[in-house]
Amino acid sequence: MTDTPSQRAHTLRQAPPAVVVEGARKAFRLPHQRYSTLKERALHPFAASTYDTLRVIDDVSFQVQTGEFFGVVGRNGSGKSTLLKCLAGIYAVDDGRVDIHGRVSPFIELGVGFNPDLTARDNVLINAIMLGLSRKEARRRFDAIIDFAELHDFIDLKLKNYSSGMSVRLGFSVAIQVDAEVILIDEVLAVGDAAFQRKCFDEFERMRAEGSTILFVTHDMGAVERFCDRAMLIEKGQLTDIGAPDEISRRYSEVNFGHVSAPDPRDEQMGVQARVRSLWLEGPSGDRAVALQQGERCRAHIDVEFLDTVAHPAISVAFRNEVRHTIFLASTMTHGPLGIFHAGDRISVHLSFENWLAPSRYSLTPVITVWDPDERVIDKKSDIASVIVEGAVVTGGVVDMPTELEIDG
Repeated sequence: MTDTPSQRAHTLRQAPPAVVVEGARKAFRLPHQRYSTLKERALHPFAASTYDTLRVIDDVSFQVQTGEFFGVVGRNGSGKSTLLKCLAGIYAVDDGRVDIHGRVSPFIELGVGFNPDLTARDNVLINAIMLGLSRKEARRRFDAIIDFAELHDFIDLKLKNYSSGMSVRLGFSVAIQVDAEVILIDEVLAVGDAAFQRKCFDEFERMRAEGSTILFVTHDMGAVERFCDRAMLIEKGQLTDIGAPDEISRRYSEVNFGHVSAPDPRDEQMGVQARVRSLWLEGPSGDRAVALQQGERCRAHIDVEFLDTVAHPAISVAFRNEVRHTIFLASTMTHGPLGIFHAGDRISVHLSFENWLAPSRYSLTPVITVWDPDERVIDKKSDIASVIVEGAVVTGGVVDMPTELEIDG
């Protein structure tokens, strides 16, 4: 029987910490001169003695309880991946303390730990042994790893001939087979195709139910809110906030799109009239969804805050496929005027529809527009969520509308 959210939260509070980070700092030296030839080194022997210091992790402290699914979010360059590498032991922290209790399985960066001149078969066995399996156990699990990665036809192909997506599938398949107590997963899952991401999400559910401790770096706020018990936001190497996934998701959107969490007087001066606070999808069960079946009825939720008087705004969600084409727009425009809203008003807009999108991965972009007199966008947050659509048949179309068949003899 699955625990309720409150029961799970209580269980996690009673659990001992699996990961403890106290005052962690990590910086890199960036030399002013880089040598590419021996002649340059001879002519300028002291030029590389000066450098700049790039502080990537700056006094970060947090802990993750045993069995917790913990999200780590932040903009590109904020220090998320460096932090995970410090937890994995790839980097040593310059200051502070990092303690992990239990065997660690890292899936941190595309290609790390793989030898491109070896075959997939050799790489799987070597990496499984490096992550703690015996030779016998690595061989025993080899078929399960290849089955999950769906690479049966390529096991004797050298990895340098693999695509990035194939390497991701292989690396993730190895990482989940080593019975680790602590699993570190970076955002490289975004490289995989939609079908494999769905398998990964199913695997997240299994590991979460079995009590694995997972640290999950991602830009996908839908996945954070679907799977994580808590999350933290890193900005410029510093821990900005830590708390419930929906709150961290909102803070991430505010940081990523140039807003702060509290109302800012500068917003009025800049003409900001309204903002999208959050967006998510629900499936037929009413749960937040990272994957939907084709033909299901689903619902998009958009939370909006007004900072000025806005008359009859249109609130929409654009669904864009993997080649960045807008395939579908769920919008209030087809339902008539919404009314007049004033500064301080907050509304939740719910748009329900039958999902006939073709199987693929879609990014979601909420938009608020007004007409005064021409169409004007007053807020837009590109790709703040995503969803995977699954279907039994791939037709090659962008939508698969239901049809009726008649054959006359």
